[in-house]
Amino acid sequence: MKHGKLFSVLVFLMVALYGAIGFYALPLASFQGDLTRMGMLPERMFGWTRPQPAIDPALMQQSSWKEADVLVIGDSFSEGRVWQTLLTGAGLRVRTETWDSVRGICKNFMPWVHDKGFNGKYIVFEAIERSVVDVLAKSAACERMDFHPSVYADSPRSPPPVSFDPTQGNYSGSLSVSIKTLMNTFKYDRVIRASGFVSRELPNDVKLARIKNGCQLFSHARCQDALFLAEDRKQDIPVDALDSVQKINDRLTGVTPIWLFVPNKSTAYLYPDKQFWEVAERRFHSPDLLRMTQQALRKNIIDLYPANNTHFSTTGYLLMGKEVLDKIQQARATRRLR
Repeated sequence: MKHGKLFSVLVFLMVALYGAIGFYALPLASFQGDLTRMGMLPERMFGWTRPQPAIDPALMQQSSWKEADVLVIGDSFSEGRVWQTLLTGAGLRVRTETWDSVRGICKNFMPWVHDKGFNGKYIVFEAIERSVVDVLAKSAACERMDFHPSVYADSPRSPPPVSFDPTQGNYSGSLSVSIKTLMNTFKYDRVIRASGFVSRELPNDVKLARIKNGCQLFSHARCQDALFLAEDRKQDIPVDALDSVQKINDRLTGVTPIWLFVPNKSTAYLYPDKQFWEVAERRFHSPDLLRMTQQALRKNIIDLYPANNTHFSTTGYLLMGKEVLDKIQQARATRRLR
């Protein structure tokens, strides 16, 4: 009987201790970025601290198919309509759809897009590096459009935050996640003390890497290190993938296509010597976003990609939007000269 009571007391104490530690660590598990959330590392270590530019919500308005001057088809880098504010600020009307809705740029794309009401002259196709080969191959091979309209396509978008406090957590998370985050904090401090530390893969496809001159490029507390997707490849995109661009462009009569290939965050900071973007610009006048990122980093642009996220900061999106706007303005000038 005494043993049973002692066991019950021990179990109670262990549960109470688990709860106390978990509750104490809950603020650590208030994640703002996708990489801190996946890697279960606290924002107070990897959350950005330098304010970002403010975006006027009026510039994020979605145009109808019939009104649009520019159609954008892209992924999560376009869905938030942030870089498009450079276009709308210049007086262009923009409609944005995603690859989840537009499953490919098929052989009947032009009749289909006219049936939707689009009569604009510019179409921007955006894809993140890790999906470029699949997006291009799927489009080049498809016969007929398979459109899946999103109920959120015309919903308003909120501007990205100008700032946030990475040290201010809350108590709304999970105790188990908070304890894992606390343990990962201890593990991180142990890992970076290892002699010659360069990088290490963490759980849930996250990579931790030491960045040269990191504290000139990032504003987070542990600015010498940043987080990346571990699945990102060091290898370049095969340039023969661009043969599919030519095949797709041949279908696009009466419009100017702009192919926008976004470098993986890992490419921008860890593997910047890739040649795909240079070849794409030479063959198809595509904006060279890899060159854009390298020019920004040479200027010590802070948080071009925040350490806690896989996507651009507002600063990065605005640079990206300027690249697209420049291409549209060049195309407009060429049209006027004809």
